[in-house]
Formats: sequence, C-alpha cells, structure tokens
Amino acid sequence: MVARGTAVRADADSVILSYAPALPAAVATTGTQRALVAAVCAVLGLAIGSFLNVVVHRVPLGESVVHPRSRCPGCETAIAPRDNVPVLSWLLLRGRCRQCAEPISLRYPLVELACAVLFAVLAFRFGRATTDLAALPAYLYLAAVGLALALIDLAVYKLPNVLTLPSYVVGSLLLLPAALAGPGLSAWVRGLLGMAVLYALYFVLWFVSGGRGMGFGDVKLAGVLGLYLGYLGWGVLAVGTVGGFVAGAIGGLLLVWRRRGGLRQHIPYGPWMILGALVAVFAGQAISDAYVRAMFGV
Repeated sequence: MVARGTAVRADADSVILSYAPALPAAVATTGTQRALVAAVCAVLGLAIGSFLNVVVHRVPLGESVVHPRSRCPGCETAIAPRDNVPVLSWLLLRGRCRQCAEPISLRYPLVELACAVLFAVLAFRFGRATTDLAALPAYLYLAAVGLALALIDLAVYKLPNVLTLPSYVVGSLLLLPAALAGPGLSAWVRGLLGMAVLYALYFVLWFVSGGRGMGFGDVKLAGVLGLYLGYLGWGVLAVGTVGGFVAGAIGGLLLVWRRRGGLRQHIPYGPWMILGALVAVFAGQAISDAYVRAMFGV
C-alpha cells in the first residue's frame, strides 16, 4: 500500500518532469565528419593565429589591433595581402621582408601553426557527437585567448585585462547554448560555480602571499579557467587546478635554471595555468576516474 503523501510527491515530480525540456539525443559522428570539421578548424586556426600575432605584439603596448595595417618593423612598409598568408608567406619569403629583407621572427609561423593544431585537436575532442559540437566554439575561443595570454605573459609578465575580463562574458554566453544543446543547464551552472571556486582559491593564495607568489592577473585568469573546466565536470576542474600547480612548479624551475637566476626572479605563471587547463580539457575526466579507482577502488 502506498502512502498518500508519497503518491502526491510522485505526482508532483511527474508534473515537474513533464515541463522540463528534453535533452537532445546525442548522435555519434563518423570519422570522415570529424576529419572534415578538424580540417576546417585548422584553416580557421591559421587565420586566427595570424591575428594573434598582432594581438601579442600590440596589446602590451596599448595599441589598436585593427589599425593601422601590419607593417615591417624595419622599413615600415605595410604588408601586402599576398605576404600575409599564414605560414605560407613566411616560407616563400624565407623569413624576410619583401622590401628590405629584414628578418621576420620565426615566432609568427609557429604561433599560426600552434593555433591551427589546437583548433584541430579540439575539433576531434568535441566532435565525437553532435551534442558535443555545440561546445566547440567556446573552447576554440579559450584556446585562442589562452595562447595570446600565455605568449604575452612570457614576454612582459602581464595578463592584460582587455583579454581576461571579456572572457568571463564571452565564455558564459558561448557555454550557455552549448549546455542547452548537450549536457543540460546543470553543466552551465557547474561552470559558473567552478569559476567562483577557482577564483576564490587563487584570490586566497594571492592574499596570503601578499602578491609575491603570483600576480592578480593570475587570479582573474583562474576564474576564466574555472568556468571552462567546471563546465566539463568537478573531476576535470580538480585535474586542471592541480595540473596548473604542477606545471607551474616544473616550468618555473626550468626557467630559473635556463636563466641562471635565483628563485626570487619573476616567473610568469599564467602559461602553466593554461597548460594545466588544456591537459584537463583533453584528459581530465580520464585522469580523475583513474585516480578515484586507484584510491577508493570504485
């Protein structure tokens, strides 16, 4: 015999569920489809990588990334469109300006290639099912802004607000439709909670250290990474957080050794946070599951 209260609660639950939007069914993509999406993303990554070179150079100087057109630093000649094709132009010009033969840094094609590779592997990561593809634009944005921030931090030891702060809004807006199309609104809410948790953790570390262990730019970056990692799961967030600390410790020691400096010299921490987050995006859930099985036998 079922109690009256239990029956009423069951009926109420049925009513609530009947009004809840049904999640779309995930449809697995074929290998050909994933390869096509990855190829398109790689080409897009080359173009975005070319723009990131401008961002990395001009943002620390407070210059516009739109005007004027890119110019040769040697002769100040505006770079023609035919000489601005990602990677290919650098190879055809043999790494020199067409007008004055000024050397063009190898960094430019390397950034373009790095962005293309990141975009392609992210396409494979989020291209396994149609519902996962909805999150791809959000993580492509993370890869692009993360690459720019890492390069700027390595060069000038800064994480510019003009890149970090808008990422809170852009990331939240891109992940909301992705959640509605895939894992559900709870994933988006979890992302917002992850953002708050990681921001708070880094804020405490920054406050306790008096700003000596890290800059406040790292705190603001932590919130952005927490949003993206939290969206994927609490285990992914934990792996990305620990991975950032581990990568930062190893990378910091390597930089100290390479520069033959003391431990008191300034070490950029943002690139290692981003590296830890990227590892978690690709393998965080698997690492988290393996850890839980090893520790608790679950």
